[in-house]
Amino acid sequence: MICPKFIIHTIASSICLSSLWLLNIAEASGQTPLVDNTASDANLIESQIEAYPPSFSQMTKVYQLRDIQPRDWAYDALRSLVDRYSCLVGYPDQTFQGDRPVTRWEFAAGLNTCLQQIERLMAASKAVQGSDLANIQQLKKEFATELANLTGRVDNLEGRVASLEDHQFSTTTKLRGQAILSVNAGGFEGDRIVDPSGRQELANSNPEPTVLYRAGIDLSTSFFGTDSLLIRLEGASGSTINNFRGVDNAAGVLEPFFGSSLDYADSPPTEDGEVAIGRLVYTFKPLPDLAVSLGPDIRATDYVDRNSYANLSFLDFSSDLFVNNLLLFPVNGPAGGASVDWQPAGGAFTLRALYAAAEASSPGGQPTRPIISAAPFTRVLFPQESNNPNAGGDRGLFGDTYQGTVEVEYSPARNLALRLQYSGGKLFDNHFDAIGANAELTLFRKLGIFGRYGYGNYEQTIFDDLEAHYWMAGIASRDLLKEGSLAGLAVGQPFIASEVGDATQTNFELFYNYPLNRGIQITPSMQLITNSGNQDSNGTIFTGTLRTVLSF
Repeated sequence: MICPKFIIHTIASSICLSSLWLLNIAEASGQTPLVDNTASDANLIESQIEAYPPSFSQMTKVYQLRDIQPRDWAYDALRSLVDRYSCLVGYPDQTFQGDRPVTRWEFAAGLNTCLQQIERLMAASKAVQGSDLANIQQLKKEFATELANLTGRVDNLEGRVASLEDHQFSTTTKLRGQAILSVNAGGFEGDRIVDPSGRQELANSNPEPTVLYRAGIDLSTSFFGTDSLLIRLEGASGSTINNFRGVDNAAGVLEPFFGSSLDYADSPPTEDGEVAIGRLVYTFKPLPDLAVSLGPDIRATDYVDRNSYANLSFLDFSSDLFVNNLLLFPVNGPAGGASVDWQPAGGAFTLRALYAAAEASSPGGQPTRPIISAAPFTRVLFPQESNNPNAGGDRGLFGDTYQGTVEVEYSPARNLALRLQYSGGKLFDNHFDAIGANAELTLFRKLGIFGRYGYGNYEQTIFDDLEAHYWMAGIASRDLLKEGSLAGLAVGQPFIASEVGDATQTNFELFYNYPLNRGIQITPSMQLITNSGNQDSNGTIFTGTLRTVLSF
């Protein structure tokens, strides 16, 4: 027989954590929304519900808990409480965490769970020891205020959840959206800007300031709970002139080849004002640690060469060369293919692989229309004029413009990740190989350093067989001046090749992402480009962008 005082301590130190999910949900109903107050309650409630693990309701025996041993002083008391009243729940990772401090709210939630279980036992005419009941009733009296408040919050949340279910978009499909709005301007020193060949004039005056946009809606549908069908509808201000994309921003006009163009403007899915499918991908998990994605409209950069500080042009750096290692992705636009992501046993190593075919939906061979999925730098290596035999390239799923990529990631801790990559395939029936490295390290939880390196070998270009190098490095800081903000500075050389031009282009970019709230972010950024197009005669290019991102 356990003494009453011991039972009280046991309830306070053990059951409250087993019922933590109830407390969290109740507390969520009274939280200040992270989104602007004008946002719908449905979106807020949905985000709150998704934040809580679904498996807290599973009953757990004491011997199944990894951090409770028979030699522990409270083991017998805990076992007795579970065996007699079955009101102990462990965490999904089979831990109890009985040594952490608890609040009165947590204690009230745990007490409420145990009271409900005792009431069920009494209703079923099962024995409840009088001493235990007396102590529980005393606790109930002491925590009457907290219990009443907790009940009210839960009731309120249940009503709001019911309202959400009545007005939800779909039981299987989630709707998300994003709009990128930017004002961009820039200019250059000197009389004109020429292309990497030194012969074609790109500009002889500064471009006019422009207003850019890109908007998209994601429809994500799950059929089994572990899969997802992603359909993205997109429209953008981007247009195509003489097979050049990204001409709606100053860098895209003055230096369109080596990654200076704004990423969200460089490869829009459609012409200006049109709406089209920007992603069509189905992802499923045949094994718990294996994800497979396939579809007729994927992007290789969605699956490999990711980085916590330099990867998302709506969040961090805007220019192409800082978002990804461009030498690895000669096929960087809409493509048909598949990707796998395997993290054995959730360990430190992750293996990724993908195949991407440019214009996989077209069965024709050698049409005159250029392949728009080819990266901008391929225009330098393989000009696509209509009289060029490489203008179109073979089309189809296994045509001659495709790439296969393999990446191995080693992440022994949350603050460190190292990635090694290989890409190979064909560009207009000419073979290429490329290797890359991607690293990031977080210091002091707020400061991050990162970098990429690439080497590529491209056969039978207009410069004959060509070897090129790429590198970038940078530093970023989170929560600078405001929680949720991100600031970054990076420098890089996107295409180091003595055969192309008479100098080496160098890019600099500085940005500061300031969140007004969860749904609105404002980011001023500046970009500086020297020796653009690997031409010493080109004066320094400077651009400025004010980017606003609205997410819902």
